[in-house]
Formats: sequence, structure tokens, C-alpha cells
Amino acid sequence: MTFQDDTLQIDTPENVAFGYQIAGIGSRFLACFVDTLLIIVLLLFVNFALGAFLRITDLAAGSDRATAWLAALFGLLSFAVFWGYYIFFETLWNGQTPGKRRNGLRVIRRNGTPVTTGETIVRNLVRIVDLLPAFYAVGIITMFIDGQSRRLGDLAAGTLVVRDRDTVTLDSLAAAPARPAMTVFDALDDGQADSTLPVERLTAQEIEMLEEYFRRRDELANRNELAWQIARRLCSRMGITADNIKPHQAERFLSDVLLAHRRRGGP
Repeated sequence: MTFQDDTLQIDTPENVAFGYQIAGIGSRFLACFVDTLLIIVLLLFVNFALGAFLRITDLAAGSDRATAWLAALFGLLSFAVFWGYYIFFETLWNGQTPGKRRNGLRVIRRNGTPVTTGETIVRNLVRIVDLLPAFYAVGIITMFIDGQSRRLGDLAAGTLVVRDRDTVTLDSLAAAPARPAMTVFDALDDGQADSTLPVERLTAQEIEMLEEYFRRRDELANRNELAWQIARRLCSRMGITADNIKPHQAERFLSDVLLAHRRRGGP
């Protein structure tokens, strides 16, 4: 893992490198602006709902103690909305909030892997420090100083905000137009493919999908997940079990399948 200017360069165990472009302050500000507007809408809704509850139950005219409890409840709900908003969406959408998704940004770990729930909680709880004394002053100063535009929350959680990479589905790979296969094989490790693999059971469309995966693997955001999906699909077609193939071994298996197909005279 190396940093070059505004790019995070990741070297995989397969000796394949891919990069993420680190998000700058401007794009992060726009994402934050969208998220802040949505949070304000949610807070107004909470305020309206609580006011309606007070009118219905007539608690507003109650004792000072009841009023204090209601004020504390509103403060707690406001805290839950503001901090829960970021934690909820970044956990649900794998490092994205509506604002980040709208501006093509995503939170990841510094090693390029998806952010975890624990890291999401840490980076957003530290947000209260980044906000000081107002308008993200501490956070903005930290981002200017840090070479990867990280605020204190990112430093505490070991995360980065990067420009998102498009995900690819099996259907999009299968629908890709056929292209010469020689460039695909040039990119594969010329090892000893398993000669017992019943690759003759695979259809031409499945072979084309496999070739398309290897053409585009360096640019895929969901590379490992997609390789695992393809491996399970091909195993089902060939009538073999995929239980002994670990997710991190899926790409090696796909390479064996494609090389076995080639060595049996496949196009």
C-alpha cells in the first residue's frame, strides 16, 4: 500500500495493483452539505412529532419536571439523529451516506478494504471534535494539514474518503461484447491448470463472461465478491462443489478454469 499524490495504491496478494483517488475537501464539503440538509429535515420532523405528541397528551402544561424530561428527550433524539444518520447509512451502504453517494464518494479503510461498523462508529463519534468551535473548523484545518485530507475522525478510525469505483454485476459481464481472448491469457499466471476440471460443460457465454472478468478485474471495486459469485456459478455448471474454494481463492480458481479451457483447444 502506497500513497502517490492524491491516489491510494493497493498491491494485492496476486501482485495486481489498483488505486483509489482520494477525495478532496471540495467534494467532501458538497457531500456534507447534502447530508446536513437531510439531517435538518429529519430534526424538523422529530421536532414536529414531539410537538404533536405534547399537544395530544397535554404534557406541555404539566410540571416543570415533566418539561425538563421532555427537553432531555428532544436533546437525546437530536443526538441520535445527527450521529445515528452517519453511522446508519455508512454501515448500511458500505461507507456511503446519501450525500457521499450523490457525489460519488465512499469511506474505506486505509488498506483499501471496506470500512467496518466499529470504524464507522469511531469516525463519527469523533465528529464532535471536528465540528469545534463551529462549522467543522478543526476538521477542515486537519484535512489541510494531512496529506490524505483526513479529519480527526478518519485519523482515529484509520479510514479514508475516496472517489467511488463502479461495481460490476454478473449480468453486465455476461452482456459485454466478445473481444479477442489473447489479451486475457497474456494477463494470467501461466501455471499448471487442473486438467480434471470439466470445462467442456461451460457455455460459450460463460467463457466470454470469464474472459471479460479478467479484462476488467483491475478496475473492479467489487473484484473479490464478483470472482466468488462467478466461481460458484461455474462450479454449479460443471457439477462440482464450491465448498472447498475459499473466497480469496476464487480468482485463482477462475484462472485455472480459463487456462484449462484454453489448453483443451478452446477459443
